[in-house]
Amino acid sequence: MSQQTTIMALLVLAVGTYLVKAVGPVLASGRELPRVPARLTALLPAALLAALVATQTVVSDTSLVLDARAAGVAAAAVAVVLRAPFAVVVLVGAGTTALVRAVGWA
Repeated sequence: MSQQTTIMALLVLAVGTYLVKAVGPVLASGRELPRVPARLTALLPAALLAALVATQTVVSDTSLVLDARAAGVAAAAVAVVLRAPFAVVVLVGAGTTALVRAVGWA
C-alpha cells in the first residue's frame, strides 16, 4: 500500500467518522430526550470518572495492586462523605498518598 493510498484512506475515515458523529445531533435537533435517557445521560460523566479512578488506583501494568494510591483514594472518599470542599478532598487524597509513600508502607 502506497503512502498516498494510506493518506487517502485516513482522510476518508476521518470524514466518515465526523459525519457519523454529526448525524445524531442533526437528526435530534429540536427534540428532547425522554426523561429516563436524559437522567442516565446526566449520570454518565460521574460513572466514567469513577471507573477511571478505580482502574488507575488498583491496576499497575497487567496486575492488580493495593498501594499508596488506594490509601489516598480511601482518604479522599472519607473527605467526600464528610462533605469537604473539592480542593480539600484533593489535598487529603494527595497528602495521604504522599505520607504513605514517605513512610514506606506501600
